[in-house]
Amino acid sequence: MKTLDNLDKAENVLQDAQQTIKKNGLDSAVVDFVGSNESYYRDQFKKIGDQRGFKFTFNWAAWLLGSIWFGVRNLWSYFLPFIAIETLAVVQIARGIWGDLGAPILQRLGGIEQTLGVRREQLANAKINDPEKVATFENAIASLERAVVGIKADAQAAQDTALMLIVTGVTVLFIVKIIQAIIANPALQQRYTKWRSDRSIAAGISASRTIVAIVLALVTYIACSLKFGFPSQVEMLQSFPTDPALQTGIADGIKEWMSSTAVSSEWFFDGLTLGIKTVLDALETIFVETPWPVMGGFILLLTGLSAGWRAAIFTAAALAYLGYLGFWDKSMKTMALLGTAACISIALGIPLGIACARSSRLYSFVRPILDFMQTMPAFVYLIPVIAFFGTGKPAAIIATMIFGGSPVVRLTVLGLKGVPESVREAAMAFGANKRYLLWKVDLPLAAPSIMAGINQTILLSLAMVVIASLIGAKGLGEDVLEALQYASEGQGILAGLAILFCAMILDRIIQGKRR
Repeated sequence: MKTLDNLDKAENVLQDAQQTIKKNGLDSAVVDFVGSNESYYRDQFKKIGDQRGFKFTFNWAAWLLGSIWFGVRNLWSYFLPFIAIETLAVVQIARGIWGDLGAPILQRLGGIEQTLGVRREQLANAKINDPEKVATFENAIASLERAVVGIKADAQAAQDTALMLIVTGVTVLFIVKIIQAIIANPALQQRYTKWRSDRSIAAGISASRTIVAIVLALVTYIACSLKFGFPSQVEMLQSFPTDPALQTGIADGIKEWMSSTAVSSEWFFDGLTLGIKTVLDALETIFVETPWPVMGGFILLLTGLSAGWRAAIFTAAALAYLGYLGFWDKSMKTMALLGTAACISIALGIPLGIACARSSRLYSFVRPILDFMQTMPAFVYLIPVIAFFGTGKPAAIIATMIFGGSPVVRLTVLGLKGVPESVREAAMAFGANKRYLLWKVDLPLAAPSIMAGINQTILLSLAMVVIASLIGAKGLGEDVLEALQYASEGQGILAGLAILFCAMILDRIIQGKRR
């Protein structure tokens, strides 16, 4: 019996020790995380954690400081919406107290009063020289005077809304502060939970975050209050202070650089143009010069083998549309143009994607270039392309390559980085060298992503058909451009459907089996 009693006592002591250790560990973690007022937050975190669902708490510091508190606590996702709402409330209060609400309305008086003065002079002259026009001028003057009275009444009515603006601003500010105080502790406790599993998350109160939150809040309040409360008195806030000569000087410098580069590197651009024309001429010979039954049968065969014979039936209908409505030759020219751009983009993009997947440093250099290629408006590409390559089909192909070449690189990198390391390690364990690993392991497993990149490159290139027609590219885009110029709705819709069918045929051929 004594032995059992001793065991029970030992277990109780052990449990107490474990609870003490757990509590001390939790206390030290809370101290490290909050950095101030540790006992308060320890109790609040315990209450929130012990209860399922939402636990009502009220944080007076968050109520007093508002959005600044969330910035100090590194809760920037709460800081941004709260400071926007607070700024709205502060602006309404500032407008109600100091703002001249009727000033924008009274600005219209200047022109009306000037016109009124002219009409009065004309009335005085008419009374002496032309009595028949007296009534006309009197009616005009009466109308202008009524307009002046109406504007002054509107200005006074706007000024009378000052009290309502103040009440609205105070109400919104009070409500948002109550919300901030209620959600402050749960938001901080949620971040504390993440911090315990990931200590890289910033914790405590830092001087830099405090300064940033305070300065950003004050600048936002003051600038917005001045901008909307006194719209005509602080000119600096009305528009960004800039010098028009700066833009002109930079633009002239870019123009001079492009001109000098085009002249000094003429041999390079001529050689590139010759290479593109060689590929384009070969594809145009295949697509355009080949008899239409042969080309149509070849396309149907590819579609049937790739996507099935149901897709081949759709392809046959689409080809019939292109042929019977007179779009066959232009469609084949478009296919040749597209094929040249896509082939060059794919031939360059897949090796570049493989290199980027193997070198993070190279990809960090290439990725901003890809972002630039994908986000720059398509029409902007035409400016340097025309400067360096002139107009015509080679220039259109270069612009199409820039616009559509990014996806194949990105998705090649994505596919290769998604290859499981366990598979690669197993292959290397069986003696696979780098070449075998690339061709027999990495590329087959990354093939779905690479094929998606090829498909996106082709479809984006096809989207450039209309824009490329602006610089001399022939094909279906020329019909759409003419329809826009001459407001020929029917022609534009028919040509647009032809482009759509070309895109769908290519999509079925490339992605058919995977679908």
